[in-house]
Amino acid sequence: QLREIFAAAQSFKRYRNRQTAPALQGQSWALLFFKSSTRTRVSFEVGIHELGGNSLYLSTGTTQISRGETVADTARNLSRYLHGVIIRTYQHSMIEEFAAEASIPVVNALTDFLHPCQSYSDLFTMAERWSRKGDLIESLKGRKIAYIGDCQNNMANSLVLAANLFDMKVSLSGPKAYAPAPEFDAFLESEGFTGGHEFSTLRGDTLVDADVVYTDVWVSMGDEDEEAERIQQLQPYTVSMDLLRLARPDALFMHCLPAHPGMEVTREVLDCPQSIVFDQAENRLHMQKAILAILAKANR
Repeated sequence: QLREIFAAAQSFKRYRNRQTAPALQGQSWALLFFKSSTRTRVSFEVGIHELGGNSLYLSTGTTQISRGETVADTARNLSRYLHGVIIRTYQHSMIEEFAAEASIPVVNALTDFLHPCQSYSDLFTMAERWSRKGDLIESLKGRKIAYIGDCQNNMANSLVLAANLFDMKVSLSGPKAYAPAPEFDAFLESEGFTGGHEFSTLRGDTLVDADVVYTDVWVSMGDEDEEAERIQQLQPYTVSMDLLRLARPDALFMHCLPAHPGMEVTREVLDCPQSIVFDQAENRLHMQKAILAILAKANR
């Protein structure tokens, strides 16, 4: 399935006018968002349109779910109208409940626990750089990602999960208080994964032989009440050019955006030749089109 998704994303990206096979022709997909968004909303709406489908943006503040309608009832109702739902929310349990009650495909566009569409897009972006007309999946094997900062957030979790799927390694570094959460380790074990990552409070150790240096925001949506404490603890983990130079000379810099220059990363690193953050952002469109097309095909 991984090979099919990556091959589809690569194929979609090759279309110059991006008007591809109408995999969603005659279909309507909803974007049910509990969190505001730029890249996630735009890439999914454009992708649905380019696949021939119709998208409906449903902010939870303007739906009955904000007035107490249950997740289960919302899922059952939307399943009667739509061909699929893309959800961006806080609690991971919410999307699991929705998927259990729905009779249509449900896509995780982000939860506080995982950000899978982003991690798939990120690994596709890495593979583009390393495959050189070869096998995209094979080009990832054995590669090392150094993740710096909050090692408990959805992006750190998703990269570790991806490392297990693609035979890669993630070396995480941050304050001890932001080490990978025990419940995430329990989740990995329940999925049959036991390796793929390590944690250290020492940035230098993490960066040795890294092919990619990755960071993310320190204060995610929902963490605003912890902002001052988070900034104080994470300040030593700002990715600067001096820090980037501790990785391999050809190491790539990645960030899922939005970035806050001067906090988790300097402006100099964001704009340096090793930075591929906007390639990541573009590839959200192509990867998500691949995911939607494959889901639509499987659900016919």
